[in-house]
Amino acid sequence: MTTNRVYLDNAATSWPKPETVYTAIDQYLRENGAPAGRGVYAEANHIERQIGHCRQQLARLINADYATNIVFTGNGTDSLNMVIHGWLKRGDHVVTTVCEHNSILRPLRHLEENGLIAVTRVNCDDQGFVDLEEIRRAIRNETRLMAIIHVSNVSGMILPIDEIGAIANQFNVPLLVDAAQSLGSLPLDVKQANISFLAAPGHKGLLGPLGTGVLYVAPDVAQQLNPVRQGGTGTNSDEDLQPESLPEEFESGNLNVPGILGLAAGIEFIEHNSLAAIHEKNALLVGRLCDGLASIAGVTVYGPRDRQFRGGVVSLNISGYDSRELAAMLESAFRIQVRSGFHCAPLIHRALHTGPGGAMRFSPGFFNTEADIDTAIRAIEEIAWTAVDLGE
Repeated sequence: MTTNRVYLDNAATSWPKPETVYTAIDQYLRENGAPAGRGVYAEANHIERQIGHCRQQLARLINADYATNIVFTGNGTDSLNMVIHGWLKRGDHVVTTVCEHNSILRPLRHLEENGLIAVTRVNCDDQGFVDLEEIRRAIRNETRLMAIIHVSNVSGMILPIDEIGAIANQFNVPLLVDAAQSLGSLPLDVKQANISFLAAPGHKGLLGPLGTGVLYVAPDVAQQLNPVRQGGTGTNSDEDLQPESLPEEFESGNLNVPGILGLAAGIEFIEHNSLAAIHEKNALLVGRLCDGLASIAGVTVYGPRDRQFRGGVVSLNISGYDSRELAAMLESAFRIQVRSGFHCAPLIHRALHTGPGGAMRFSPGFFNTEADIDTAIRAIEEIAWTAVDLGE
């Protein structure tokens, strides 16, 4: 039995974090402890500058013109809900895809079931590819939002977000992008892709801690997005009206200061190592994994066969095993940690025909090694051979 932990669940949350992330959080909690925007003493002013610095880092990462258009949220789901519930009105139509995570699917279904909006869910093929012409044909006169994932957390398919953004721009429809599986590992340019809203968690590719999220709101739509909650912001405190300036309008309540400082350290790590180098390493690990799995009998790998369209996710099944049983075996016998089931994305599993138990997912991260990948391949080989020996 392998005693060393092989963590291959980075699509759920990245681990380990850069050492500087741990240091930033610990140092804040031990030595500062001040809230953001709630005081004028030295420690509070220092934190305010640090929060502003993190906004600037994120703006550079996505090529946004103004750091004030970066809103801090509780997580990626929070960011998506802020747009879906704050933007849509009765009678609106939304174009989305079957590739989406429940963070998009469920709020849209909630509004749809309550008779407030109509939704068109564009299908994908058995590799996870979405036909751009199908997206174009789905747009109606009353379409007020396109909500599209950048990289599927099941198939790993990288959707052509620049081309989708061009379609959205042609029809003057705002584009909401779920960048949970891409921000921090793939280049994203909100201006080039005509992105109106960009939502992401801070704890995945950005290498920050859980409980952090970001939302980019483009300048031309900011005044039309309604805040879904109101409260203390530390600004305009002599009034009981919600501020209308960014980002305060959407940041009611105390910010997660230790989380944001950890997030800033994670982004600094990305800047120091370069996004291109991080993407190159992830592609190397994913490619090695796909190559190793390709020749194993009984293994079905889902997603794009062309590697240039695959992000950091490799989902599979082994004939004769439920995906949850497979994940449990990897943990108990090999100390390999993965995700199994439906990954909070039920519609794409139907499109990929993964079966009644969903699929088992490997998701390497920057701190994984080629040895980790080889360990995973050998483990799958052993389990698959066992299935053959048992006559499955």
